Amino acid sequence: MRTVRDNVAAVAAIPVIVLTGYLGAGKTSLLNHLLRQPGARVGVIVNDFGDINVDAGLVTGQIDEPASISGGCICCLEDAGGLDDALDRLSAPRLALDVIIIEASGLAEPLTLRQLVQTTAVERVRFGGLVDVIDAVEHFRTVDTKDLPPLRYSAASLAIVNKLDLVPAPEREETLERITLRIRERNSRILAVGASGAAVDPELLYDVASMEEDESQLPLRQLLIEAQASSDARHAHAHDHQHAKAVTVASQGSIDPDRILDFLEKPPAGVYRIKGTITTRHGGKFRAYAVNVVGAQIHIATSKAASENVLVAIGLDVDAQAVRTALEEVLSPIAGPGSAKGHERLRRYQRLSH
Repeated sequence: MRTVRDNVAAVAAIPVIVLTGYLGAGKTSLLNHLLRQPGARVGVIVNDFGDINVDAGLVTGQIDEPASISGGCICCLEDAGGLDDALDRLSAPRLALDVIIIEASGLAEPLTLRQLVQTTAVERVRFGGLVDVIDAVEHFRTVDTKDLPPLRYSAASLAIVNKLDLVPAPEREETLERITLRIRERNSRILAVGASGAAVDPELLYDVASMEEDESQLPLRQLLIEAQASSDARHAHAHDHQHAKAVTVASQGSIDPDRILDFLEKPPAGVYRIKGTITTRHGGKFRAYAVNVVGAQIHIATSKAASENVLVAIGLDVDAQAVRTALEEVLSPIAGPGSAKGHERLRRYQRLSH
């Protein structure tokens, strides 16, 4: 049986996720954590590679050529000038990557990086969100030091407030809340997540398949994954890992374009990602679309599926029943084609997604 992942993967561009953060905030810890997780083929682009300590056990081959990493490839950029070339190489169909992650230099400007990815000429990729890693201990002494919050907050879709384990236990909740409130002065739609060791659920960032690893591929990586699982079990008492929740709803027939876009533009509280396929009817014909939402970023592309609607809402601290009820409402089929205005809104998002 085909899944949402199968349907969307057949037509959707590869998401490109940008990791930013001040020096020492934990970007590389996050990257290494993600690379140890099974279930996805991850391509990596590293800016200023000489300053990055990607776990050598996760990389095989020569660094001056594409090297196997987490089932994908790694490219090294001295600056942003070669970004399109790297994205073009990593999005090649033969690599069959699920996601491409860019780890930026600690001095990189998030707003600029986001714009570079959003305006890339490479058609096989799409912007998949900007993740800003924040040092919970040093942030207000190194990054957020002025009266007004820094502009970098406005570029991010997800903020990971890292190193909370280094904050005295009675102060952790207050520290996370203080940073979150500052960020939301610039960016009301951002999701802020507390973490230790930059350990977050990868499902929050990209699709992770529930499948067994091929034992004939990357055996060293498999050993590292097993070692990580063992380590996680030993240290579970020290880290409060938050797991993403996913709510899935399906329906048959065409749906109201206005109603679905209203939902995508203002999803329920806690929902960070939405993915799936939808079908509308216009001019007497069914038209199917693949939908991907990350934070406030809505990406819509044509899909081969028809007369079928499946949406998955993913986030933290979500009211699953409330989300399910909202999804069921927006995916309820309608008898007519929907408003002309609604179809024009849908086409506008489709045009902006290219």
